[in-house]
Amino acid sequence: MTQEPNPLNWSADALRLEMLRREMERMAERDRARAAEEQRRADFAADFLRHHIGPEELRHIRQLIEAAVRHGDFQALVYSFPSSLCADDGRAINNARPDWPETLRGKARELYETFERHARPLGYHLHASIISFPGGVPGDVGFFLSWEAPLGRSAPTAEKPD
Repeated sequence: MTQEPNPLNWSADALRLEMLRREMERMAERDRARAAEEQRRADFAADFLRHHIGPEELRHIRQLIEAAVRHGDFQALVYSFPSSLCADDGRAINNARPDWPETLRGKARELYETFERHARPLGYHLHASIISFPGGVPGDVGFFLSWEAPLGRSAPTAEKPD
């Protein structure tokens, strides 16, 4: 009886070493991805806290509103950011405290102030809420812009009076 040769000519030890090498490569790739994500978050936070809302962001918000209207929605998620960028890590927003706007910083504060100056007088509403809870703690904050008619008031119709 002849023994079939190992087609790879590798010993069991060599195979185990190869498997270990591949696992180490996967771990290194996960570490690189984690580091890249941490850098992305740090860059976002720096931009969020140091710069102003730019025309691209305003254009994106407008596109989100237009898409919501096309779908027949009366609100749109127009902005989101990590709750860690609030002065209280999002606790006031999570607890729906009336002073939640005071905890906003950076671009979120600027967006809220822009809303107060320009959109609220036109009948829009802004609601902030925590939209993710990674590990059970507040994650991202979402700003929802709404144009729904207040309770008790009917929405305008497209018909023209005679």
